[in-house]
Amino acid sequence: MVRLIALIIMLIPGIFAAYGIKLMRDMVFGILQNPFPYLWVQFLAGLLFFLAGLGFIAGFILHRDRKKNKVQPRFQRK
Repeated sequence: MVRLIALIIMLIPGIFAAYGIKLMRDMVFGILQNPFPYLWVQFLAGLLFFLAGLGFIAGFILHRDRKKNKVQPRFQRK
């Protein structure tokens, strides 16, 4: 059950990151999505979604690896 909850926690930021990539790709092709008034706003929102999702996943993995002592000395807590 704990692994299922962890999977769900990892899927939500992954979905946000994928949606951010989609928004940035649509801006490159000139497709304006509904809630955004300009293409550059759409690109910034996509970049923000992507970086937030990627940052959460990277932080989760780093936290897990720190608990198991599988990181290089420069990433260990002092």
